[in-house]
Order: sequence, then C-alpha cells, then structure tokens
Amino acid sequence: MSVPMLDLDLLRTFVAIAETGNFSAAAHAVFRTPSAVSMQVKKMEETLDRPLFVRDSRSVTLTEDGERVLAHARRMLAMNQDLMAEFHQQHLQGTVRLGIPDDMAERFLPDMLCRFAKTHPGVNVNAVVENTEPMLNMVAERRLDIALISRLPSQRADRPCEVLWSEQLVWAGCRGGIAHEKTPIPVSVWDETCAWRKAGLEGLEKTGRAYRIALESGHLSGQKAAVLADLAIAPIPKSALVAASFKFLQAVACQNCHATNLG
Repeated sequence: MSVPMLDLDLLRTFVAIAETGNFSAAAHAVFRTPSAVSMQVKKMEETLDRPLFVRDSRSVTLTEDGERVLAHARRMLAMNQDLMAEFHQQHLQGTVRLGIPDDMAERFLPDMLCRFAKTHPGVNVNAVVENTEPMLNMVAERRLDIALISRLPSQRADRPCEVLWSEQLVWAGCRGGIAHEKTPIPVSVWDETCAWRKAGLEGLEKTGRAYRIALESGHLSGQKAAVLADLAIAPIPKSALVAASFKFLQAVACQNCHATNLG
C-alpha cells in the first residue's frame, strides 16, 4: 500500500492559515475563496487522519499535530522554492544596491532579504541603512540602485517615485511617563531634513504648544531611547510602536507618512 502524498498547494494554504490566523486572510494570500480554503484543510485532515486546527468564531490555532505539520510544510515549500529558483533564476546574477531607513530596516528588512534570496539566489544585495536625504543624493549619484524613503504627502518628489504605503504619524510617549505634561514639552527629533520633524513641530506650532528640542537623533533607536527614558515625546510611525512600554498620545497634525521607493 502506497503512502498518501500531500500536494504542495495544500501545504501552501496550510502555512498561510497558520501565519495569518484565519481562513479569510489566508484565502486572500493564496488567491482562493474561503470555502475553497476550508475544503483544502478538510482534505489535509482527512489525508493525515488528524485535526490540524482548533477553530473558534474569530480565529484558528494549530493543534499539536498541526505544529508538527507546519514545520515540515515550511521545509518542503522552501526546498521546492530553492529548486525552482535554481533552474528559473540562474541567469539572473549581479548586485542590487538598496537604501532603506533604519525604522523600515528594523521592521521589514529581514523578511525582504529572505524572500528575495529565495527567488533570486544569484543576486547579492548590498543594503545601506541611512536617512532619506543622504539616500536621495546616493540615488542621484548612482551609488544606490533603489531606495525606500519617507516623505510627507505635501512634499514634492524631485525624482520619479512610487508610493508603496502610507501610515499615520503619531506622538509617542513612555507608558506611565509625564514628558507630555511638561511645559515647554520636550521632543526628540532629527534635523530639518526629516519629514517626521517637519510634521511634528508644525503640529505643535499650529496648536500653540511651546516645545524644546530635548534630543536629536537620526535613528529610530535614538528616538525610542529618549521616549522610554521619559525625556521626551517623539513623532513616530504608528506601526513602529510595538512595545508595551510605548503609548500613543495623539496623531501628528493628521499627517500620513508615505513610504516610497525611489530609483
């Protein structure tokens, strides 16, 4: 009697469910309907004769057997991806010079590099973590091939660029801190070229709130350090406030911070 085989398409859907936590999001990720995803899960569970998910009204979680399957599924999908990339992408070789701000590098760069390496194994990536203004110059001087930059919707783009996403810029303070109650209010920003600084200080000036520059840092880690020490508040993209030690104070003058790629 032959051992049943699991189709890679089923494994891809299974991993998507495990990573998103629900069938609807997984269906969107694999370009299927939720009912088709449910049928795929049913087929996997019948093939393995094991329940793989614990379902409730809002989300799904993996069973102990599901956790075992997930580890194997990821390995099998990675091996298949490596094999296909070796044959279909072997003609693509060289180096891509990428510029990225430190806040985006902290949140997105590991996943970006991992995914790119899988699909383009013959291409090296030289990543430069820098602020927007220096990267603009590096692109103009052809020292970078492409760069992710931050700018406000009101800022004019001097070179062709594409908006990848936009998000709310907010004032961040230390949870339980009192920096935001002080007068003048201490703020942590970078120099005049920084889009976050421009939006934040303009917002304070429009509301007539007195402020002083308590710390200047061109890196998100420096901004966060000042906030966590309760020495200042700082204008930071909302998605960067992932730690429980931070609290969202208010939006920065209703500004959205656009992330674009420039090349």
